[in-house]
Amino acid sequence: MNRERTFILLTVALLWIGSGSAMALGYRSGDQPGSSTQVRLMKKDRQWDKHLLTINFIDKNPESEGSKIYHAIIPDPDTYIRSVAREVLRTLYFSPHDSIPECKVLDYVLRRDKGISAKDGGNGFVNIFYSSDWVAKSFGKGDTARVDFETRGVLLHELTHAFQLEPQGIGPYGGPNKAVWELIEGMADAVRVSAGGFHGEQDRPKGGSYHDGYRYIGYFFDWVRRNKDKNFIRKMNKSCLEVVPWSWNGAVAYALGPGHTVDTLWHEYQVAVGDIKADARP
Repeated sequence: MNRERTFILLTVALLWIGSGSAMALGYRSGDQPGSSTQVRLMKKDRQWDKHLLTINFIDKNPESEGSKIYHAIIPDPDTYIRSVAREVLRTLYFSPHDSIPECKVLDYVLRRDKGISAKDGGNGFVNIFYSSDWVAKSFGKGDTARVDFETRGVLLHELTHAFQLEPQGIGPYGGPNKAVWELIEGMADAVRVSAGGFHGEQDRPKGGSYHDGYRYIGYFFDWVRRNKDKNFIRKMNKSCLEVVPWSWNGAVAYALGPGHTVDTLWHEYQVAVGDIKADARP
């Protein structure tokens, strides 16, 4: 790595320390240091932390270029991960006092891998790996902003899997009822979209169906949240407790009221974003 690239990395690291620490403490832009607003925000934000106890950050390839880039941009992984976890929890739940799955131990592993990231484990013990090869690739021609943006976006998705509720009464993830997979992966991308973890319209998949999961559902849920009910994502997450056996129509009716169906809602969304014409049949 040449001097110019190293200088860029160190500069960004210093900027990250300044902005990331404020974000992690729950400060709001414009608040004066030590103000009562800062104290209130910090106390309120910290209530979410009880749902994430121990974080074990494990770097398996510290000699790799991706690892060095990661540490230059994120010098304090524990603070960073907890900050993103708060974003996820605030998006999924109404209150820190809701029925939220506890993550007793999170093993966050940075390693060389051809994949990007994945979550494994359960029952309070979660493992998330993130590829240092992907970090190096994202860095490209010294694009530290891209690494930061991508790393946060991927983490938003994977941490959603650690804390989201799962549909009940219709089988497991990977089972014959595809709706489980659709909601779990779609919800993770909905949180990522809602938290600004994608590049807006350019990352939105065109057409398709909510049965396609991931960003198809992610952008769909976010559109409903912005245009129908600001708590839609929270209500769809909670529907996993309230709608048993879980179903798409049951969950949408729970979130928006009787008479609403997922196919009608998807059709309205597709018309609104310009993917189909208004006279197309749902």
